[in-house]
Amino acid sequence: MDRLELKRDEKRGRIWSHVRNKWLLETPEETVRQEYLLTLVNEYTFSIDQISEEMDLTGRGSASARADFVIWRTPQDKSDDNAPFIIVECKSDSVTIKPPDYGQGENYARICGAPFFVTHNTRETKYWRVIKDKVPGYTEELENIPHGNASDQDIEELLSKLRVFKEKEFADLLHKCHNIIRNREKKDPAAAFDEIAKVLFIKVYVERSLLTRRNKTNLFTVDVLKNQIAENPLDNLFQETKRAYVTDNIFEDDDRINLKPATGEAIVKELEKYNLSDTSEDIKGVAFESFLGRTFRGEIGQFFTPRTIVEFMVHMVDPKEGEIVCDPASGSGGFLIRVFEIMREKILADADREYNDFKAEVEKDNSLTDEQRAKKLQDKFIGVQALIDQKREGSRLWKLSNRCIYGTDANDRMARTSKMNMIMHGDGHGGVHHHDGFLNVNGIFEGRFDIVLTNPPFGSNVEPSDKVLEVDIQVNPAAEERYLMEYGNLYREAQYRVKAAINKPIASLFDLPKSDKAKIKTEVLFIERCLDLLKPGGRLGIVLPEGIFNNPSLSYVREFTEDRAFLRAVVSLPQETFVSSGASVKCSLLFLQKFTEVEQQEFEKTYAKTRMEIETRYADKLKMEQDRIESEIMAAKQDKDSERLKALQKELKEYLKMMEVRQVSETRQLLKERFDYPIFMYEADKVGITATGEEDQNELYPNANQPAGCEKTCLEWYQEFLAFPNAFVVAGGGK
Repeated sequence: MDRLELKRDEKRGRIWSHVRNKWLLETPEETVRQEYLLTLVNEYTFSIDQISEEMDLTGRGSASARADFVIWRTPQDKSDDNAPFIIVECKSDSVTIKPPDYGQGENYARICGAPFFVTHNTRETKYWRVIKDKVPGYTEELENIPHGNASDQDIEELLSKLRVFKEKEFADLLHKCHNIIRNREKKDPAAAFDEIAKVLFIKVYVERSLLTRRNKTNLFTVDVLKNQIAENPLDNLFQETKRAYVTDNIFEDDDRINLKPATGEAIVKELEKYNLSDTSEDIKGVAFESFLGRTFRGEIGQFFTPRTIVEFMVHMVDPKEGEIVCDPASGSGGFLIRVFEIMREKILADADREYNDFKAEVEKDNSLTDEQRAKKLQDKFIGVQALIDQKREGSRLWKLSNRCIYGTDANDRMARTSKMNMIMHGDGHGGVHHHDGFLNVNGIFEGRFDIVLTNPPFGSNVEPSDKVLEVDIQVNPAAEERYLMEYGNLYREAQYRVKAAINKPIASLFDLPKSDKAKIKTEVLFIERCLDLLKPGGRLGIVLPEGIFNNPSLSYVREFTEDRAFLRAVVSLPQETFVSSGASVKCSLLFLQKFTEVEQQEFEKTYAKTRMEIETRYADKLKMEQDRIESEIMAAKQDKDSERLKALQKELKEYLKMMEVRQVSETRQLLKERFDYPIFMYEADKVGITATGEEDQNELYPNANQPAGCEKTCLEWYQEFLAFPNAFVVAGGGK
């Protein structure tokens, strides 16, 4: 059969319908429909006489039940008015396909008894099976639909093998593969994880390379691997995958699949029946993080932030388009991935609104001919698409992917994992690097970020022996040249600071350590690092052990923070929140907003004035007592009474110290009255995860599993607080 070609009459603004055998006005929606017809015919091998277009499914001429395409299994079935095989619902590329669109497709399929339906635009295609014996709403998402010449056996194989899957199923599968490697290859958990990560990356690469063709051949199968003449066919695929991502430096040049061919085949056999490219990104993310948590539970020093906490923290800082976000301890990339997803959703939704608002105005304009109306819609559509084309340099999504997401992790395994995780989620991986989060490397440096979100490692120390080494701050010349062009003097100055500290303790770069020769808690240093990374006015969300908030010995850390940023919110988490990740410490979430330059000046002015008032208040008393002791010291010297002299000198020193502490305390107290502002405080009981890692009720943000009696979630209370801060006091958990 000859390949079907798209036919256009650009002068008249028309596009040819092969099914209806006539010219149609070319609107964006019609373009999507006619282009997908080519896919159905050329790639799925359906014939034109198996397909109807814009078909009324009710028999009553109802415009609300017209399917874009109705496909029969055979031309004879169509001729005999038998039940159709597949219903296709197309949407314009300016429209984000949402759950109601799936419901519309299912409704059309149920009306006419079709077992399959498709929702499609060129952004996203989803395939569904209607379960006839179940109530409406009960469907199964599939990896694909049958081809035009599919046999009963082909269809059964499709239904049983090629499918997407739920997060628990995926997490269990990954854990099973991990155990296969550990048992067969006797590798430790981290080494076994490395091999799983490589195989997953191969699978995603192979699937993406096949997406445009949608053919039946899948290179990631045991059968294909066995038919290759090679020592290790899976490693051949891995080398090809590495070449495709060579500029990202995800793997070393000499990295390879370190599995026996039989072990590799066993892993492929487990994974081949699933499709990661068509599995929802949320499911992949939840499953992958669940797998990581179950596999390691702190074994490689990583405690993964539960998905519900990530979701809540991202919504609390509320990222806006164009804002630059960093996680200086990115782990598996959870915060960065969710920011990317939410910002992408906002950009696409905004593009939807822009096009649909324009479309509504054009359709109301009765002065336009149909041709003029179609031309306006097509031109607008092209313009909107150009602004959200992720591959087009300078577009909104390109900027999000390439200029707004940054992260680093000191653990090379986690840095590699977060890069791969972001690639699976759509991109943004280019800003993720492997280096110490305390050091200015690869575009991560002070004063650059609108938002910092992080769950830093805690419980360990930065030791005096932890020094800045030249190898730790090396950047290849091409990257350094790009950074200099992109960031200018801000980058150059940041590099001078870190280069000047080579062979000095890392702590020497910071103000909080009391001495370069003393160790300091990692989480304490991360507080200062995060504040430094922020632009003036930037926002921080950070997970911290509760000792930071209430330990008397850490009051200097709290004062350091209060002197540089507004405390916007503190949300206390239940003890069990991180237990499933391998950490038992009770934590709270701290949300800060760094002072702007004007606010910093105002704070320092208020502080100086307050300090002067307190010093003035105590000046006479201090002078009188100091004069008394110094007079007695002079007398002791004259009497050569060394013991009394020592006692008086000690008394004077202790008195001056006591008075300094009192003045600082009273200054701080008065400062809080003078530089006063409300802080949102919330104590949460249910945060969506149990101590064993199971799903639980969640009071943090609106969701389907809120606790009974939860009038508003923490996020909703906080948003209300931001609108009316001075008239607002709330405690969490209904308390």
